[in-house]
Amino acid sequence: MRLIILAIFTSIGSYAQTSFSISGSIGSEGESLPFASVYLENTTTGTTTNTDGLYTLNNISPGNYTLVASFTGHTTVKKNILIEDKNITVNFTLESGESLDEVVITGTLKAVSRLESPVPVEIYTSAFFKKNPTSNIFEALQNVNGVRPQLNCNICNTGDIHINGLEGPYTLVLIDGMPIVSGLSTVYGLSGIPNSLIEQVEIVKGPASSLYGSGAVGGLINIITKLPENAPIFFAESNINTWGEWNLDAGFKTKVGKKATLLFGTNYFKYDNPIDNNHDNFTDVTLQDRISIFQKWNFKRNHNRKFSLAGRYFYEDRWGGEINWNKSYRGGDEVYAESIYTSRYELIGEYQLPIVENITFQFSYSDHDQNSVYGNTPYLAQQRIGFGQFIWDKQIKNHDFLIGTAIRYNYYNDNTTATINADEVTIPSLFIQDEIDFDEKQSLLLGLRYDYDERHGNIFTPRLAYRFKPTESDIIRLNAGTGFRVVNLFTEEHAALTGARDVVIKEELKPEQSYNVTLNYLKKLYAKNGMLFTFDTSAWYTYFINAIIPDYDTNPNQIIYSNLDGYSTSKGISLSVDATFGSGISASIGATWQDVSQIKNGIQSQQILTESYSGVWSFSYKNYPTNLTLDYTGNLYGPMRLPLLGDLDPREEYSPVWSIQNIQLTYDGITNFEFYGGVKNILDWTPNQGNPFIIARANDPFDENVQFDPNGNVIPTPDNPYALTFDPSYVYGPNQGIRFFFGVRYKLR
Repeated sequence: MRLIILAIFTSIGSYAQTSFSISGSIGSEGESLPFASVYLENTTTGTTTNTDGLYTLNNISPGNYTLVASFTGHTTVKKNILIEDKNITVNFTLESGESLDEVVITGTLKAVSRLESPVPVEIYTSAFFKKNPTSNIFEALQNVNGVRPQLNCNICNTGDIHINGLEGPYTLVLIDGMPIVSGLSTVYGLSGIPNSLIEQVEIVKGPASSLYGSGAVGGLINIITKLPENAPIFFAESNINTWGEWNLDAGFKTKVGKKATLLFGTNYFKYDNPIDNNHDNFTDVTLQDRISIFQKWNFKRNHNRKFSLAGRYFYEDRWGGEINWNKSYRGGDEVYAESIYTSRYELIGEYQLPIVENITFQFSYSDHDQNSVYGNTPYLAQQRIGFGQFIWDKQIKNHDFLIGTAIRYNYYNDNTTATINADEVTIPSLFIQDEIDFDEKQSLLLGLRYDYDERHGNIFTPRLAYRFKPTESDIIRLNAGTGFRVVNLFTEEHAALTGARDVVIKEELKPEQSYNVTLNYLKKLYAKNGMLFTFDTSAWYTYFINAIIPDYDTNPNQIIYSNLDGYSTSKGISLSVDATFGSGISASIGATWQDVSQIKNGIQSQQILTESYSGVWSFSYKNYPTNLTLDYTGNLYGPMRLPLLGDLDPREEYSPVWSIQNIQLTYDGITNFEFYGGVKNILDWTPNQGNPFIIARANDPFDENVQFDPNGNVIPTPDNPYALTFDPSYVYGPNQGIRFFFGVRYKLR
């Protein structure tokens, strides 16, 4: 009996010695760091320090490990450890400063610290977009302060991106710094950029024409894709929701030979479930079937010189319309729908010349083919954009010069009356930028760009940016500059192709010009108790001449284009606060107030489809013991003036205050996997609430029973008491109610 008891205790003792513990402290600058993160790399074992900066990891099997300690605002430290036959103690001392030094490219066309950049640049990483997962970058930007994805059609759900209240055509969208997303792709191609390939998104608010030319009048969005060497070996993500939308991202990286690395990615999105919750016999959400294939090559060269190539192909088949539509009705006048086939490919490259001077050649090409019908109105269009530029980066004493020459080729042709002959133009450009460092606290950037457009002659766009950095974590920036924009109506004004409105161009349109001044203050505040706050506030004023703003009001049956006989302005204030509390809690909140209006004959009017105020917020909580993360995101928009069809139109002239809010729960307790699910639009808000209808004359989409007087005005009849024509342009928010979603991510590193 004694032998049995002794054997039992001996086995228990032997078992107890097969697992051990790791304990220690984490501190910085002589102070302990509460709620710092510590974990064993490539395992699910981890914890956070207590209020005294102490931690313990239990049940560790013998072996070799990498122990990682991290804390917001500090460098991450890794230590290799060996567990043999006893408990061990590992202490960490972290250095502050890591998150205070984000690198940005967009503001000055060169990689600089965010706090050193004279141009204010906002950064959004892939972690930001995971808080509210979407299938494309267009929807993902809905929680960025001062940025609003705007739907322009209730039927086909095409849209553009507003920055500080300015219409989508004033926003230039770049991919890896190349201006290939413009014209047709701004309207139809934004939904084809998969989020899984995005490293970060940089946003500049205000004119950037001195570096990027036409289109960067209101601001720009630079979508920076992952470097192959930073990507996982293999990654995949799939999600589905209760509306039947299904999204798949997948890709891999591999070495090709000794000097090349390839990143391959693909995105597939499918939605084929017609839903009509507002009972107007039209689809509430456009049906879509799209695929995007992406490749990016990086080549190793002597002296670490750059050489990269990237390509993307995008195809989409989308339609929205009457519920009983099918492709046999395409282009006919029996059943109404808007059917759009998009085929597009892009090529992007960067090559640093093999010489002593730092000279880089950047180039891009895109080909966009559009085959569309809007009811029985066909819209067939092709656009080709070629772009190339040489950039010479040269530093002489305290002057950092950037000198460049660029050429842009644009071909556009469609079957509308506005394009009798193909629009083909080549625009050469020269630009120079000098950033002068006076001392560690002050710098001044001076820039000038010259473009020659054979349609409009010589165009000069200067800019000035002053940076004052009183402390290591404070920066004040004053930016001033001009912008210009050349307009292509039919790629920008989607309402010109839908409904019964006629397009009227009153004169030969001149290019728009803008004059802007922006004051920005950025403050990073680090507290010893583990909290980090980032305050970012801006005030801006922009003055436009020759503004081209579609006139919906003069005649409800027309869209009238002309250069504004007067001027327009955009002014406002924005404030963002990001906070990390160190206990697994982080939050952000942003608010923007803006006034975008036109002054004509001394009368001021608010710009249509522009909110006067907006707000965004997010809240995240990571519970380390359960490996669960809770994300709550939302936005709120103030009233905006909407396009009515006349005095009898019963719909509201101004939208109500509205909000889209989402909640998500993520579990990452299994190596290489993440599982997430939640609810989108938890308030179940849709724009038809409070309105008798959204689409005008949805029961008569071909206006067969509409009567007109000799002047072309609609006559009220018993069948049409409000004197309306078919029109889907009364749209200001997504028409998709509450839905549940579930997804899974896998990464192999």
